[in-house]
Amino acid sequence: MSVIRTALIGTGFMGRTHAEAIRRLGNVEIAAVASVDEAIAREFAGQHAIRRASGDYRTILADPEIDAVHVLTPNALHHEVARAALEAGKHVVCEKPLTVSVAEAGDLAATAARAKLANCVEHNLRYYPLVQQARRMAARGDLGEILLVQGTYSQDWLLYDTDWNWRADAKLNGPLRAMGDIGSHWMDLIQHVTGLRITAVCADLATFHPMRKKPKGAVETFGGKANGGEEYEAVPVDTDDYGAVLLKLGRRARGAFTVSQVSAGRKNHLRFEIFGTKKGVAWDQERPDELWVGERGGANQLLLKDPSLLDPAAAGYADYPGGHGEGYPDTHKQVFRRFYRRVADPSAPEEYPTFADGLLIMRLLEKVHQSARERAWVDVGSDE
Repeated sequence: MSVIRTALIGTGFMGRTHAEAIRRLGNVEIAAVASVDEAIAREFAGQHAIRRASGDYRTILADPEIDAVHVLTPNALHHEVARAALEAGKHVVCEKPLTVSVAEAGDLAATAARAKLANCVEHNLRYYPLVQQARRMAARGDLGEILLVQGTYSQDWLLYDTDWNWRADAKLNGPLRAMGDIGSHWMDLIQHVTGLRITAVCADLATFHPMRKKPKGAVETFGGKANGGEEYEAVPVDTDDYGAVLLKLGRRARGAFTVSQVSAGRKNHLRFEIFGTKKGVAWDQERPDELWVGERGGANQLLLKDPSLLDPAAAGYADYPGGHGEGYPDTHKQVFRRFYRRVADPSAPEEYPTFADGLLIMRLLEKVHQSARERAWVDVGSDE
C-alpha cells in the first residue's frame, strides 16, 4: 500500500487529536505541520516526530509531495485555508463548523466539487458503532414512522467568567459559539440517524457572561479549567453560552434540543432520543457502548456494543470485540480511514460527511440565529 502524505494546519487540541488518529491508519504519514507561530509549529513537530514545520501554511500547500491537509484553525480561517488547499490540488479534511457563513460554506462546497478532490467536514460523532446501529434500525423501519426527537449537548468548561477559549471571540469563531460548536454536531447527528432533514426551527440563545476574563497567555481548548493565577483582561462577549431549539423534521416529526457550555458537572454530555410508532432508541456519548431500545408492548432492552450483535453495516464501525470500549478517539480514526480510502481510490464511496453536508449545517445555523433574533419560527426547507 502506497503512503499518503498529509499535513496539519493548526496545532491546538484538535491538532493533537487528528495527529493521534491519523497515526493509527498505518498508510498515512504526517509529513508537515503549520501554525501561525513557527516556534509553536516546531514544538508540535518535535513532540509528534513530524519532519517539517512552518509558520506559513502556504509553504506547506506549495509542496507537491503533500497529498492532503487537515484544516484545524479557528473557524474564521477555515474558508481561506481550505479553499487555498483545494486550489493547490490537496484533498481536505476541515474541522466543523465548516465556515462562519453560508456564503463561505457554499463557496467551499462548489470549489471542492469543481476540483474533484476528496473533501470532509469533521462530524466525527456519527461514527460511534451504536450511533450507526441506531441509524440502521431507523432505515430498515424498526422504529416505525419517526414522531419525536429530543436531546442535549451539555458541557461545563466555560461555566465561569474566568474560563476562556478563542471560541468566545466572534471574530475568530463566528457569531454562534455553543450552537455552532456543539449544536452543529447534534443537528448533524439527528439528521444522519433519522434520515430526515430539519425543516423549521424556533430558537432561543443566551449569553450568561457578557464579560469574560481573558488570560494574557495562550489557552488551549478545554485547558482553561486547569489554569490558575494568570493575569487577565476583561473583554466583552456576545457569543452564546446556551441555546434551545424547537424543530420540525421531514413532513411530520417534531423535536427539541438544548446546548450549553455552562452546565456544572456535565463534561461532554451529548444525548439523543428518537421515538417512532414502533420503538424508541436513546444514546449518550458519555456511555457510548450502550444503546437503549424502548417498546410500549414489551420489555425495554440495553444493547451493548458487540460487533456480532450489530447490523452488519454498523458492525463495520467497531474494530474491537464486545466488552472492549470504543470512544471519541476511535470516531476520528473511522472518519479518516474512509476519507483516505477515497484519497487512494477516487472510485471508493464517500462514507464520510462532505463539504456539502457542512453547507447544510451552516444553513441550519443561520436559520437558528435568525429565529433567535426574530423570536419566531423560521422555515429551513422541505424534506427531499
